[in-house]
Amino acid sequence: MDQSDINPREDVWRIFRIMAEFVEGFSAMSKVIPGVSIFGSARTPAGTTYYELARQLAGMLVEDGFAIITGGGPGIMEAANRGAKEADGVSVGLNIDLPHEQAANAYLTVSLDFKYFFCRKVMFAKYATALVCFPGGFGTLDEFFETITLVQTQKIACMPIVLVGSEFWSPLLDWVRTHQLGEQPYISPGDIDLCQVTDSLADVRRIVQEASHVGPTESQP
Repeated sequence: MDQSDINPREDVWRIFRIMAEFVEGFSAMSKVIPGVSIFGSARTPAGTTYYELARQLAGMLVEDGFAIITGGGPGIMEAANRGAKEADGVSVGLNIDLPHEQAANAYLTVSLDFKYFFCRKVMFAKYATALVCFPGGFGTLDEFFETITLVQTQKIACMPIVLVGSEFWSPLLDWVRTHQLGEQPYISPGDIDLCQVTDSLADVRRIVQEASHVGPTESQP
């Protein structure tokens, strides 16, 4: 970008658009806590293992009184919103305006649209008591690493960060241990413990409950 691309007048109006997204987001999201943010690939088809696990987990968390917060699109996002709505819970979708026009899924009880990724990310972190990540692409990894960085640097309150799917996540954490905690460490030894990997929905539920001081329900497996 050269200097001719910079338009101070347009930048001023952009500030107001950003403010509007924050105001609308804060107003809507303040009514849905406590919430659990669930991330994962938009390309996960219905009926597949991780889709059904996300759907089931969302229903379990709704039983415990949590709202479910996702990016509002297809795949894992749809699965989590679907599970929440089927359990008569609060199902939040924070949809993002993308060039390929991601459409909001059909299972939302609260729907917000964002132009700016960073405004949307604030809503995911600010109004969640836990973060659950299913396998996904760059966006999922971005949300995971940004949240763990915010917890690491104490910019947000410590919250559970749970990675579902050991086959997918364990090699990534092995890389972190080998290359970021190697001879020349780039993180502290305890930083890796800020997240947990599991294949058990019961474990996810227990971790979220313990962090939020919520007791088990009678229907809990």
